[in-house]
Amino acid sequence: MQKRLFLGSIALAVATLAAGGAVAQTNTFKVGLILPMTGPFASTGRQIEAAAKLYMAQNGDNVAGKKIELIIKDDTGTPDVTKRLAQEMIVNDKVNVLAGFGLTPLAFATAPLATQSKTPMVVMAAATSSITQASPYIVRTSFTLPQVTVGIADWAPKNGIKKVVSLVSDYGPGIDAERTFKDRFTFNGGTVVEAVRVPLRNPDFAPFLQKVRDAKPDAVFAFVPSGAGSALMKQFAERGLDKAGIKLIATGDVTDDDILNDMGEVAVGVVTSHHYSAAHKSALNQKFVDAFSKANKGLRPNFMAVGGYDGMRVIYEALKTTKGKGDGEALLGAMKGQVFESPRGPVFIDAQTRDIVQNVYIRKVEKVGGQLYNVEFETIKDVKDPGKTK
Repeated sequence: MQKRLFLGSIALAVATLAAGGAVAQTNTFKVGLILPMTGPFASTGRQIEAAAKLYMAQNGDNVAGKKIELIIKDDTGTPDVTKRLAQEMIVNDKVNVLAGFGLTPLAFATAPLATQSKTPMVVMAAATSSITQASPYIVRTSFTLPQVTVGIADWAPKNGIKKVVSLVSDYGPGIDAERTFKDRFTFNGGTVVEAVRVPLRNPDFAPFLQKVRDAKPDAVFAFVPSGAGSALMKQFAERGLDKAGIKLIATGDVTDDDILNDMGEVAVGVVTSHHYSAAHKSALNQKFVDAFSKANKGLRPNFMAVGGYDGMRVIYEALKTTKGKGDGEALLGAMKGQVFESPRGPVFIDAQTRDIVQNVYIRKVEKVGGQLYNVEFETIKDVKDPGKTK
């Protein structure tokens, strides 16, 4: 009953706007940015907010006769809060686009509201494969875990790694990564001897890493969300896995650019696959990294930042294409099929899946100029989300 009343209130608000209640926002285009700004995933919110503001600073806040207004709310990484904030933004703030979504559960909580109100929803971070299937109004500018996992599952068996334990955070993206790695690694002749899942919130990796050590694999394949890699790396060293000859291979979330320098020597040599590195060699990325650092007291942008930066680009270009028309259907249509050069490399938004297609890079952590970077040494071009084929 509550759900029906809630959805009814949104439908009423949408009908009011259609009938002419939108006059007050004729010259304003509102982007509702919902992010975890406090709590364990605050680094994700900080990176995306900084990137969105940088894009606006570089490209102005007037597009196709509309003044862009960015409304930022902190959902603390809690789905119920995300849903409430999305409702308030749709009904009270009358936003034209919802954006952000630092974790998968937060995106799933909002998807029905985007559908009901016909509001485009730009997912800048959350990475479970099935997110875009939760609403026809979702467009993703981040990545998916299957998309970035395939590369390391192909690389490992070609480089002497035959026996692996997988260790992932126990939620959607982690389960995606675990399944994709096992399927691909096994197909390539490797063996996953054990699959270990770690609680998402307040994880203590030590007992799980001890399990890994006891299994004596060639390597552990790991996925943890942005910001948690430092604790994993520290406990990997404390448990002596590196001394026991066990390699760490991972998706790039583990060696997140935002925290990589704090990991120390144990991170050097770790090989990962991912779609963005601050060390990516292109003129556009160098410009992006320099501008981001200058605007944020030396902060290095990570893959969350590039998802936010490109998300704002997709929104701006859609508004230009529609000549300032803030209608949800028109905007969604203009977001589909966009092709552009990103700081991460060439990308496009697949018109059918509304998911991003992009290069994935195999990288190794190296010291460059006294700092740690994910240095790319192999490129896999135009990778679609393999999870969509399941």
